Amino acid sequence: MLSALRLCFMTIYLYKGDLPDDLDLGSEVAVDTETQGLNPQRDRLCVVQLSSGDGNAHLVQLGVDDYAHAKNLKTLMQDPKVTKIFHFARFDVAVMKKYLNIDVNPVFCTKIASKLVRTYTDRHGLKDLLRELLGVQLDKQQQSSDWAASDLSEDQQVYAANDVYHLHAVKKILEDMLARENRTDIARRCFDFLPARADLDLMGWNDHDIFSHS
Repeated sequence: MLSALRLCFMTIYLYKGDLPDDLDLGSEVAVDTETQGLNPQRDRLCVVQLSSGDGNAHLVQLGVDDYAHAKNLKTLMQDPKVTKIFHFARFDVAVMKKYLNIDVNPVFCTKIASKLVRTYTDRHGLKDLLRELLGVQLDKQQQSSDWAASDLSEDQQVYAANDVYHLHAVKKILEDMLARENRTDIARRCFDFLPARADLDLMGWNDHDIFSHS
């Protein structure tokens, strides 16, 4: 089932259960997830939002019976020819591994990139990045809401769409900064490690650094 919410600056498409068969989002797709909380072992995956950077957003609403059948979404997330752009990919990759049983690759994480090059600040949230790099003020009012509701409100849809709407532009700026600081290769290696980091989180090592001395 498809519904479309048309705003002055973008159109938001809402699908139930999976992406449509004929949707082509190109070689780079911005991705985010909405869950019932921040513990992927406990709090289930409810929404996956995507954007190709064309000004539109695509939201996939997932019920408990949809995880095994979201064939098109799973195929896209595992397509080696499509880079998935996340902010804080560690969580999204883990929650999709838990509920969709997939390893998401390849990945670009704007939070990791920010920490590698914006060493002049400790503010690496998406809201901070958008304000500094793009001059955009992000409204986080719907961050704590019931994403498992059978019908998502217009405010929820706009909130979810905004989390992916700007990621292509942020990625481009951060890529330039990584190249300037000669940190592109280390960023890529960090991105490549994310599926293993997600596995560690899901196995219980989320709060313990196994690389530390203690």
